[in-house]
Amino acid sequence: MTQNDGAAVADFGNWQAFSILIVDDEAGMRSFLDRALKARCGRVQTAANVEDAAELMARLHFDLIVLDISLPGKSGIEWLMELRRGGYAGDVVLITAFADMETAISALRGGASDFILKPFRVDQILNSIKRCFERAGLARENFVLRRELAELCADVDGFVGHSPAIQHLRALVRRIAPMPTTVLLQGESGTGKEVTARALHQMSPRAQRPFVPVNCAAISPELIESELFGHVKGALTGASEARNGLFYYAHGGTLFLDEIGELPLAMQTKLLRALEERRIRPVGSVREVPVDVRIIAASNRDLNEEVAAGRFRQDLYFRLAVVDLTIPPLRSRSEDIPDLARHFMELFSAQLGVDPLPLRPDIIARLAAYPWPGNVRELRNFVERSLILGAFVDQGAASPVPVAGDETLTLEEVERQHILRVLAASGGNKSEAARRLGVSRKTLERKCAEWGRAGDGDEQPALSTACLG
Repeated sequence: MTQNDGAAVADFGNWQAFSILIVDDEAGMRSFLDRALKARCGRVQTAANVEDAAELMARLHFDLIVLDISLPGKSGIEWLMELRRGGYAGDVVLITAFADMETAISALRGGASDFILKPFRVDQILNSIKRCFERAGLARENFVLRRELAELCADVDGFVGHSPAIQHLRALVRRIAPMPTTVLLQGESGTGKEVTARALHQMSPRAQRPFVPVNCAAISPELIESELFGHVKGALTGASEARNGLFYYAHGGTLFLDEIGELPLAMQTKLLRALEERRIRPVGSVREVPVDVRIIAASNRDLNEEVAAGRFRQDLYFRLAVVDLTIPPLRSRSEDIPDLARHFMELFSAQLGVDPLPLRPDIIARLAAYPWPGNVRELRNFVERSLILGAFVDQGAASPVPVAGDETLTLEEVERQHILRVLAASGGNKSEAARRLGVSRKTLERKCAEWGRAGDGDEQPALSTACLG
């Protein structure tokens, strides 16, 4: 090994977001690599053999392993193959003083990211590590960006308004965000739970690390464990290679578990264990992996009621609800509707490249009078759709701005009439109606089921036609 200080080393940046494990039986090599990497990396640990290295990995997360091939007891290549079978998907750079073509081929087949011969210069090992970190960083960024792309506008309604309810929420978020506390967000669909979760992340010390949202209701029960914890090669049908889970991609940052009430009970048990021990086990693996994530969960159901009904574990609820925030529905803060409508008008007119529609006082008054069962998401969709069509239109068809109708109707009756009208305009297609309303299909089906149980007489046929189609 040779120290090649100066210009070559100065080209390499700060890798504080990454951690490295060095495994080499030569004390001089461990010291050399430790000095070269410690000033640049968030964490550098060293081990003289596989047993010590395995013990460190049981307690700590490592993004990369620099591994000597010739070790006492188990060789580096043997341990590398065990790591891959156990689900470790991080980079491994093999180093050795004795190598031939067969050894190099075995190393690469075993899953090595790079292969370096001793003696080597500082810039050689740094170049290799740099390539590994660039790949890991890009993989994380691409993963998060792909997930965020589908929700590009999800945070545009973040804390717009001046109502007492939204001011109170702002104050709570500012107080809670800097703490590592697990947070449970409850509220109706479309109220802005993900926006609140993003705000908690952005105001926290984890703001520079990933924010990974996952909709638990959108993943099949058979795949949710693999999605969250990852899996090893062959653990699932079609799993031709190991795959990291969402906990891995959120390492150091925040994992947002939306619609957590939809998790199967068996998965709730495994999630509880992961939260309590801060360790996960990829599907098919015998090895547990330490994780460092802040959990923010959300539900549009009342989890207290779900616990009472036996559909949600009480111990998991208490573990999540260290801080329990309820996001108010839009109808309870109607004074914010003008601000939100103007905000969305400016945003979408710029995005769509069209002139904004005039928000006259009569339009604002009618918007404020409407109950918005889909909450802020429905208002956002309404403004965008109106801009596209060039006029303020009803959610269901081409009639003017949504109107509550008969002033003698209750809020629940107005909501039911509007939802039934949208269902009819959607030809009875619940998925399309839910999209227009800005709510989930499950929310729509739950409301229809409630009305079906409550309805009688002349109402029942209409409900059967619209809700049961």
